[in-house]
Amino acid sequence: MPDNPNSISQRKIEHLELCLTNDVAFKQKTTGFENYEFMHCAITEVEISKIDFRTNFFGKEISYPFLISCMTGGAKETESINSQLSLAANELNIAMGVGSQRQALENKKFNESYKIIRKNAPKIPVLGNIGASQISKLKNYDGIKYITELIEADGLFIHANPVQELLQKRGEPDFKGLLKSIEKLVKFLEVPVIVKEVGAGISKDAAEKLLEAGVKGIDVAGAGGTSWAGVEILRNNIIQNYEFWDWGLPTSFCIQSVSDLKTKFDFMLIGSGGINNGIDVAKALAMGADITATARIILHELNKAGSEGVQKLIKDWFEIVRKIMFLTGSSSINELKNNKLIRKEKLY
Repeated sequence: MPDNPNSISQRKIEHLELCLTNDVAFKQKTTGFENYEFMHCAITEVEISKIDFRTNFFGKEISYPFLISCMTGGAKETESINSQLSLAANELNIAMGVGSQRQALENKKFNESYKIIRKNAPKIPVLGNIGASQISKLKNYDGIKYITELIEADGLFIHANPVQELLQKRGEPDFKGLLKSIEKLVKFLEVPVIVKEVGAGISKDAAEKLLEAGVKGIDVAGAGGTSWAGVEILRNNIIQNYEFWDWGLPTSFCIQSVSDLKTKFDFMLIGSGGINNGIDVAKALAMGADITATARIILHELNKAGSEGVQKLIKDWFEIVRKIMFLTGSSSINELKNNKLIRKEKLY
């Protein structure tokens, strides 16, 4: 039996409470970023003050190649979080995704928790969000149009979360017909569709099928950051599912393999999943990501230091990226992608 609107809101609150701890991280599996080093350039001629991070994001210019990833909405307690995050995103002029809007399809009770984002950030790219299990069951797409219009969205995330749905109490692990439904949806919507995982990664094969269906972006959301299997195991105390805690493909593997599809498709590649500092950002970009994104560490910083703390964190990360670009002889993000990483085993 699917969740009712009240239980959906309660579930969002429980998810937030768990994600404000470090208990939901992967146990053994990592992003894989630690296996790579940057190629030092002793004769760099890059003028560090002239490095420009401005990036085009589906027709809008953003100041940094960064997205505050989808977190929350659909509960009274989440309105303040989205308000503060959107103020930070607006000040930085970066993109922001909203949490799952499934609740908004049920009723209008908590619509303000979503609408506050566009109110606070009138010009930045804002992306809606709905689950793959909901998309696969749709007979028409009027509801999806409604949730994108609700926030004046510049795009729509479809989050594919089979591991989470499989382990979630009253989850909906039924994705039959998903690709055909996505193919119809991308023709129906006037905004681009991006498919994201939630922490188990998107493989090259899966990404290719999605791109063939017409999606315009892939957010790999690989393993190594938040384990949503872990979230559901803790939330429901189902220890027999513990072996799935570390299920997924590492973020570094996903970014590099999916980026190979750039020769065949024109799409936005978002690198997320365990992006926890400026070095992670730089490595994700060097591996082929167009944009980087993160959620849980942003939530932690918001809880600790508010909107201003989030702004400072992201600015500090990109100062690290700027220094890495100088030290690798990369005057642009495109140059950073040009063989500036080497696997550690080749160094010893």
